[in-house]
Amino acid sequence: MATFDKKKIFSPELAIEYSEGGVISKQITKSKAGNIMLFSFDKGEGLSEHTTPFDAVVQLLDGEAEITIGDEVFHLVKGISIIMPANVPHSLMATERFKMLLTMIKDDNN
Repeated sequence: MATFDKKKIFSPELAIEYSEGGVISKQITKSKAGNIMLFSFDKGEGLSEHTTPFDAVVQLLDGEAEITIGDEVFHLVKGISIIMPANVPHSLMATERFKMLLTMIKDDNN
């Protein structure tokens, strides 16, 4: 997966489009310490419950999403962020279509 050009200005919200009935992902950058990605989800689309070895910061760039972390459900709208802890089950669902910037950083304990 190609990463974004370095030393080039871009708008994360405008750098990814929506796909009717689908999910799109674009990798901005990746290293052993973690990675940064853009996602867009059409309404009703999501990611099923899973875990990652990284703390993950979700920043909503557009739309609305429901994020479940462990047993807690959070409603996010444009401009709102949340940290999903490493190794804790989480899932995402588009209550309206949404775009997010996902920053994953490896936990020093793992």
